[in-house]
Amino acid sequence: MFTSVLMIEQPLSATDVDFVTSLHDDELSFVVLMQPRGAEDRLLRAIDDVALGELEQAVHEADEPEGEAALRPAALALEHSLRRLRAAGCEAVGQIIDDHPLDLLRSVVEQTHADEVIVLTAPHLVEEFFHRDWASRARHKVGVPVLKLYAHADEEPEAEE
Repeated sequence: MFTSVLMIEQPLSATDVDFVTSLHDDELSFVVLMQPRGAEDRLLRAIDDVALGELEQAVHEADEPEGEAALRPAALALEHSLRRLRAAGCEAVGQIIDDHPLDLLRSVVEQTHADEVIVLTAPHLVEEFFHRDWASRARHKVGVPVLKLYAHADEEPEAEE
């Protein structure tokens, strides 16, 4: 069984699941770590939105739930992602990242004997430029390959169950 630790910040789309499950021919197991939004990231998200030409989204960054208010949406996003991975025939477990995402990542990699880390994220131009994004920082924390992929949005939002 090939084990990947998958760090996400939004629910996996059908395209994301197809992509991560097609990377290897082995039976796949995923440990999904979901990062809720944080107030400290608001300015960086707005700068990224502006740099990507998404001005409307930049204006609404302040409307996004953060901190405790972001935990419920994060839990729903995690459960949605786990269901999609399981429906694709993979083993999948996950958890919300409370604090120190890279420390948690390192311990999960060690505990599960993961073969790789996949960071599936939206573009974060400022953090990437300064190598402060998850993937760049994770490469210095874990002893397995770290693959950075850009997340896709679903074409049609799914109805909540």
